[in-house]
Amino acid sequence: MADNSSGNVTDELAGLDFAAVSPGEFARIVKGLSAKQLGEVMHGELRSRVLGEVFGRMKQQFRPEAAGQLKALIRWKITGDSEAVFETSISEGRCTVSEGRSEAEPRTTLVMGDAEFLKLVSGNGNPVTMFMMRKLKVAGDVSLASGLTRYFDIPKA
Repeated sequence: MADNSSGNVTDELAGLDFAAVSPGEFARIVKGLSAKQLGEVMHGELRSRVLGEVFGRMKQQFRPEAAGQLKALIRWKITGDSEAVFETSISEGRCTVSEGRSEAEPRTTLVMGDAEFLKLVSGNGNPVTMFMMRKLKVAGDVSLASGLTRYFDIPKA
């Protein structure tokens, strides 16, 4: 029987080739872990790999037909051991992602912990519920933030 301790989960995830994990598989992995376990595995190099892979896939998961003529810069602040900042720019039917904070003014900024971020991007978290429970903070255009999921193919576990 598998040990469900977070150390074992961390070891299993550290051994994964995230580039080979489909969005659906990723959603199932996240769904199977508690918020505490998700927070515990998001440290150091593993956290960097997970965030890099998630943000790296946003371009492929983007749905230009849903975005239409939308032009927006979305800043993501993921808190944890340290704050990770990424920006998603949607313009002219394209989505680009960059790491770090630019000088540009975002239309909306989303701030959340590691576990909440993983739940959100894997389809395992409801953004409205997360916002109401103060697990997700939004600055700027709240209506854009509340509808962001429609612009991306979000996997379902």
